[in-house]
Amino acid sequence: LIEDLPLSFKTIAHSNNTKIAAIENKKKMIYGVQFHPEVTNTPLGKKIFENFLYRICQCRPNWNIESYIKQSIEDIRNKVVKEKVVAGVSGGIDSLVAAVLTHKAIGNQLHCIFINNGLLRKGEVEEVQEIFQENFKIKLNYVDASDRFLKKLKGINDPETKRKIIGEEFIRVFEEVAKGIGEVKYLLQGTLYPDVIESISLKGPSSKIKSHHNVGGLPEEMNLKVLEPLKYLFKDEVRKVAKKLKFPDQIIWRQPFPGPGLSIRVIGPVEKEKLDILREADEIIKQEIIKKGLYKKVWQSFGILLPVKSVGVMGDSRTYDFALVLRIITSNDGMTADWAKIPYTILEEISNRIINEVKGVNRVVYDISSKPPATIEWE
Repeated sequence: LIEDLPLSFKTIAHSNNTKIAAIENKKKMIYGVQFHPEVTNTPLGKKIFENFLYRICQCRPNWNIESYIKQSIEDIRNKVVKEKVVAGVSGGIDSLVAAVLTHKAIGNQLHCIFINNGLLRKGEVEEVQEIFQENFKIKLNYVDASDRFLKKLKGINDPETKRKIIGEEFIRVFEEVAKGIGEVKYLLQGTLYPDVIESISLKGPSSKIKSHHNVGGLPEEMNLKVLEPLKYLFKDEVRKVAKKLKFPDQIIWRQPFPGPGLSIRVIGPVEKEKLDILREADEIIKQEIIKKGLYKKVWQSFGILLPVKSVGVMGDSRTYDFALVLRIITSNDGMTADWAKIPYTILEEISNRIINEVKGVNRVVYDISSKPPATIEWE
């Protein structure tokens, strides 16, 4: 916290928390702030950046979606040339946009692989295959490696270790599949800028928050070079690219899903029984959010299964089952988020359905934490 001004600087803003919220040296055109203008919670934060970039630095706003798509296709084509690329697709918008851009650049040099790691949501395997068949003329290779992943994750508590194991195993599966395709040089990933920011301190003193499957979860030694055409985009920008590429709404508005899947929504060791419980609860949450017309209004809505059991009563019998956290948040880009102020009647309906329909859960709690200080996911 800066409490005294440097020489030749003056205070241009203050707040309830500090008498020096912003400073300037007009002669040298140096400005500094002691808050986060980039987060959506900051009033007029966007205006601050616009004034700095366009009025002070004299930059011109020449970036647009059309030019980005054109430049990305050209960059991919120039980088890959005649090499082959394998892409890990999940059915989510990030990996699909990355795949479509790359396919436009290099055509059949791209080989898309959908790996079932046993950590997917209910019906996701069928849904992803259907999305590809109905919307894209890109061949999809399906690999069921669920037993392999669950075996590696057995008994693992630490979330960072989970991420590393999943990242390592994904690469090993890709390398094995790539051998059947022929000589493959690149691995395509749908990494976004928030993934990079939270995984690695690029410049300056920002702390690493957690590794992401697409970034920090990759093994140091692998035989494939990483291709990340979306790594400087935020989710809202990816959605704009998808819209320009004429993606259907079903894909554009699909909620973000973490690379490590349900493994980081089962707190503690990952077991098939717990995954099955979480899948059923998660499906109910999705159904109710869609039914109430909230799916496009919230950023994410999902369940987290806690390693905690509590006493309950079902009929005339005592139960001793798991507690489940309901997490519903609003956000523009995933960098900051607020818990969704859902009407109590909707929360009640979701809770009642989960407790009555999902065997193994007898208590539902609602997470009312914002990001920051909390993160969206629990692990």
